[in-house]
Amino acid sequence: MSRRKSRRLMNQINVVPYIDVMLVLLVIFMVTAPMTNPGVVELPQVGQALKQAAAPVVITVKADGRAELDGKVLQRDELLFAVKTQIEQTPDRAIVIAADKNVQYDKVVTLMDSLKQYKVGLLLKPAN
Repeated sequence: MSRRKSRRLMNQINVVPYIDVMLVLLVIFMVTAPMTNPGVVELPQVGQALKQAAAPVVITVKADGRAELDGKVLQRDELLFAVKTQIEQTPDRAIVIAADKNVQYDKVVTLMDSLKQYKVGLLLKPAN
């Protein structure tokens, strides 16, 4: 009778080579990490360009929805014509809408949509 040695299956993994590889990778990353500059961004310089050459055109929208320009209540077409003539005189002027807080949102959006070919902004009161 021949004797056979029965092989036992190994149910364990030798992790020492994996630990060695991980330590080598850790050293490589620790050495190369200080050499990279991921957060450096070259920002454009701005000189005096932030100052506006002319005061903006202010359109006031009252609580009842009436629009005023320079203290005169104007209809939509009159308002657009007046704004166009003022912008043609000074093309770099912006338009600011000062709307009452009780005015319907729809009226302000409609006015902004009518003036979309110009630079339009909203005038707000800073919080205390």
